[in-house]
Amino acid sequence: MTDTPKAGLEDVVATSSAICYLDGDRGVLAYCGYDIHDLASSATFEEVCYLLWHRRLPARAELGDLQSQLAAARRLPEPIVRLMRSLPPVDGMDALRTLASALGLYDPEVADSSPAAQYRKAVRLTAQIGSVVAAWGRLRAGGGVIDPDPVLGHAANFLYMLTGERPHATEVHAFDVALTLHADHELNASTFAGRVAAATLTDMYSAVVAAIGALKGPLHGGANADVMRLLLELGPTATPDRVDSVIRAKLARKEKIPGFGHRVYRTEDPRATHLRRMSRELGKRAGQPAWYDMSERIEALVKSEKKLNPNVDFYSASTYYTLGIPIELYTPIFAVSRISGWTAHILEQYANNRLIRPRADYTGPEYPQRLIPLDQR
Repeated sequence: MTDTPKAGLEDVVATSSAICYLDGDRGVLAYCGYDIHDLASSATFEEVCYLLWHRRLPARAELGDLQSQLAAARRLPEPIVRLMRSLPPVDGMDALRTLASALGLYDPEVADSSPAAQYRKAVRLTAQIGSVVAAWGRLRAGGGVIDPDPVLGHAANFLYMLTGERPHATEVHAFDVALTLHADHELNASTFAGRVAAATLTDMYSAVVAAIGALKGPLHGGANADVMRLLLELGPTATPDRVDSVIRAKLARKEKIPGFGHRVYRTEDPRATHLRRMSRELGKRAGQPAWYDMSERIEALVKSEKKLNPNVDFYSASTYYTLGIPIELYTPIFAVSRISGWTAHILEQYANNRLIRPRADYTGPEYPQRLIPLDQR
């Protein structure tokens, strides 16, 4: 092959898509032409799901229909709950990978490849992945599985099923915005993995499992959990001088500070703009301002020393922690949101499919090699 391959396929255009637009130089993220700032400020996660699946925002009646469909699909099949109870205390992403695969066993339309059936599976998966993660977190905390409330929306239901308490409107809004911010991000590793699987015409559940497997990797998901562990290492009573000394020492040892830098953005990650504000507001409301204050100081120091901006993971850590979400659920919650984008891309792949089969630049021994008989080697 004549072209020099790019490591990690960086900046290689792999397909055409009408779903997500990114401009890393200008810090632009848009779903189907709608700027993420407008969506985060004025749209709900359910509206964003509809947008990703239909390429347009819903009318009121259409949104109501989707909300009803999600509510009807949110309750988990009883065999899934039994399987969940039988699993060992594994990592949340391991549990999610297994349970997402098992969901396909109880979907009567799993093998139906018609566009209408594929869409209904996208709705069911979006509804049930949220229920799976909330129920898993509930069981890990020693509680019982809580049935969803059909009156509550997606964000409110997740918090209710996780904590057993009706969430405050401020908490619901913050989590809804977080879901919107994480809903899609073009051909990130997990979305690309899902599209590659879908291109073989495997079923949607298998394609989603491929995406979950990619998200589990520490170079994709999980940075916000590492951010929170760093904040907890510093402790809520850490002085500014202690924060500075710990971070400077890590930088001197060339340790990576989690939650900074991005493969695409050369400016601030536009999602971090909203999460920074939510971290500050939720911290004040909960009487836990220390997490935001430390985060703000770390951001200033890393910007000064390394010229790096925070990404979506940095302030989502303290946002989730203030909402009472356990750290081990941070990456699974990524999937609770991104399932909307994954299924949108899978539907798009099915609609105009060609098997994804790239080539590799061969760097092995020179061809041809002479095969020496076994007894002469």
